Amino acid sequence: MQSSAQPNDQIYARQIAFCAAFILPMGKLLETPSLLANYARGDILLPAALQFLAQTLALIGILYAASLSELSLWQRIEKGLGKGVWAFYIFFAAYYLFAAILPLLDFEKFVYAAFFDTAPTTFSFGFFFLLLAYVCCKGIKSFGRCADLCLFLFLLPFLALLFMAFFETDLTRLLPFFGTPFYKLSQAVSKTAPHFADTLLLFPLIACLRFKKGDGIKITVGYGVGALLTLLFFAVFFGIFSSIAPREHYAFSKIAQYFSALNVVGRIDLIFIYLLSIVLLFYTCLPVLYSTELISNLLPLKGKALPASALSLGLFFFVLFMNKRYDDFYSIISGKCAPIFYFITYLLPLFCIFLSKKGGAYAQSTRT
Repeated sequence: MQSSAQPNDQIYARQIAFCAAFILPMGKLLETPSLLANYARGDILLPAALQFLAQTLALIGILYAASLSELSLWQRIEKGLGKGVWAFYIFFAAYYLFAAILPLLDFEKFVYAAFFDTAPTTFSFGFFFLLLAYVCCKGIKSFGRCADLCLFLFLLPFLALLFMAFFETDLTRLLPFFGTPFYKLSQAVSKTAPHFADTLLLFPLIACLRFKKGDGIKITVGYGVGALLTLLFFAVFFGIFSSIAPREHYAFSKIAQYFSALNVVGRIDLIFIYLLSIVLLFYTCLPVLYSTELISNLLPLKGKALPASALSLGLFFFVLFMNKRYDDFYSIISGKCAPIFYFITYLLPLFCIFLSKKGGAYAQSTRT
């Protein structure tokens, strides 16, 4: 995120589009389906579609702001805020650190439930934080390469699991449409706000990009693909589990468990679950990576090893502390803190649009 670097040397629009299409959906395939089913029941698709629509509008606002100048958004932010840019960095470093906690807790609970046959030790999840520190040290450019890989790591196992689940799916369980009271639908929207803060997760990547013609379309289409795949997953999930859907946590690890062929060939679905877990790992690392980048911009350090290690160690102990207090933390982040996600999501595009546009209109060259 250094403004002195050439933004396009860090990440490409293609990689941001892949992140939107194949990494961000993983954040909604664990607890989000059961939460939506708990409040919206058969109308599980409606609150999710409203969330995606709202995020798409905010994303278009960010992309429009990025297209107004040949400078990257990070360069314009630093130029516009001047010496006050440190406050911007501190605020968003704190936000992304806060936003990382719920995915970390969900990932830990999923790993313990899916990969351990016996009770895990207290430090069984500790290896992940070493990997987290390593990913944060590598930076945005390396994460862009991970996004390229996720085209295959996500799409093939995701479609394979849906194929296995489809034979046991009864989509008539989604009927009748609009059968859920409005206040329940509004609860479904507010309670899942932390899971749908996609624009804020894409913002640092877009801000690194020196905008080219066609980049906005690539990224918007990528996000649309991710939204459609997620909605398809929600429909199949409720078509399988129906009334017991609110009790089915870690949805993508269970969606194919009733596939009849598994009785003959064994749990081949685990292969696809393991591959998707790699993508989930990338998703979980993403907000911590952003915090590391922002803190590195504030401190006079040559590398990112110190902030990455400090953040990973701090999160490790915090997750240990919050492990048995998950319900309390979730009630806070999805209750009193839910408006924060919406406020920042819609304020950020407005802020970016009114930044200094000096540097000219974006170049007309294209790039793949």
